[in-house]
Amino acid sequence: MQELIAVALITILAVISPGGDFAMVTRNSYLHGRRAGVLTSLGIASAVWIHVGYTLLGVSILLLKFPTLFHFIKILGAIYLVYIGFKTFNHHSVTVDLNVSSKTLSDIEAFKNNGFVTNALNPKTTLFVLSTFTQIVKPTTSIYIQLGYGAFMSIAHLIWFVFVAEVLSSPLIRNRLLKKQKYVNRFIGAILILLGGMLIFSSIPF
Repeated sequence: MQELIAVALITILAVISPGGDFAMVTRNSYLHGRRAGVLTSLGIASAVWIHVGYTLLGVSILLLKFPTLFHFIKILGAIYLVYIGFKTFNHHSVTVDLNVSSKTLSDIEAFKNNGFVTNALNPKTTLFVLSTFTQIVKPTTSIYIQLGYGAFMSIAHLIWFVFVAEVLSSPLIRNRLLKKQKYVNRFIGAILILLGGMLIFSSIPF
């Protein structure tokens, strides 16, 4: 029971803490609407299984024993955040009629590129899953229970980010954000670039 409570608490805290996933859902929800935000959330929740999968398969041992490999993945994810940050920072203002249904972002791009890839390369999720399964979950814990923990992590991501998408795509909030989209885009872009830059900087050996 203590293990379950610890996993649940750490998962909830990790999910709601700001990061690249949150910035991506925020960006897509207010710029492209609820559907884009929800699909981005689905992509993020699906990618969590990538981290859970390689951890349960024992690949996490390689990451822990060979720091260079982990640093490579960390830098790759950081570069992707910086790339998305620059795209968001320089995103041209768009005119959106909230009364007319329009699709300015394809479903596959929202799910795969903005959701799945962002989380799959997110060092924050890598560290969270690795530390949870190596430091909290006992080696004697049944594989089925561990899969249950993985499912909980994925569902927690989905619920939280769908909630974020619902809030930020609501007409009142979305309309206000769209009116200030130049500054909102630059703020979100700067946050993504800063996160990526910090990850790159922390990966440089001194």
